[in-house]
Amino acid sequence: MRPAPSLDDLQRQVRIAARALARTGLVTAFGHCSVRLSAKEFLVCAARPMASIGVGEAGTRAPVEGELPQGVLGEVRMHQQIYRRRADVHAICRFISPQVTALAAMGCSPSARHGFSSYFYPRVPMWNDPALVRNDAAAAGVAETLGDAPAVVVAVNGAVTVGADMPRALSLAWFLEDAARVELAVRAAGGADHRTFANAQAAAQRATWDGRIAERMWEFMTATDPELPRSPNPSIH
Repeated sequence: MRPAPSLDDLQRQVRIAARALARTGLVTAFGHCSVRLSAKEFLVCAARPMASIGVGEAGTRAPVEGELPQGVLGEVRMHQQIYRRRADVHAICRFISPQVTALAAMGCSPSARHGFSSYFYPRVPMWNDPALVRNDAAAAGVAETLGDAPAVVVAVNGAVTVGADMPRALSLAWFLEDAARVELAVRAAGGADHRTFANAQAAAQRATWDGRIAERMWEFMTATDPELPRSPNPSIH
């Protein structure tokens, strides 16, 4: 059994994930990511544009219950509410990507139409309030809308993905943006009524993490990161 990652390991992982979201065009000046430290605490990236987070720059430890620490972004309340409800979630990515936002502007979220979108079968749940999520009631509403799904679209303010670890949460962020890209293309071509997967079982068969899916996505999204010594195991970064 591998030893649990240290706090320094997790600080590094959060920085690398933050920069990966920026590098792949999923965030600009706005967004954040976090990992769970315990049942009572999580670690969120520095409150600044994710591409600008420097080598060695520390994130902030925040409580799952209670007031956010000084300087932590208000929308990190969504992380609190999700960690509170989902013991299976150990990492969260919050991002505002172009295709997800364009689709949300039509009042829509992606359906499961191709391989990457199979993880969200039958479709991504959507929080419909266009206001910024900066109070506990709204954050709780987003978490309730997420339910047991791997992602939620937060109206025209982007999306949140969750995972058992950061490589999966990060992979799902990229998958969700690609799902929105395909959804827009299918709708533009008049194919919105087509069903790719016959049922949940067919989608679940495709939505596998076997074959180093998350590991390969992690390697792809973090390939040029300055803090990443190449390793086959993303949990140690």
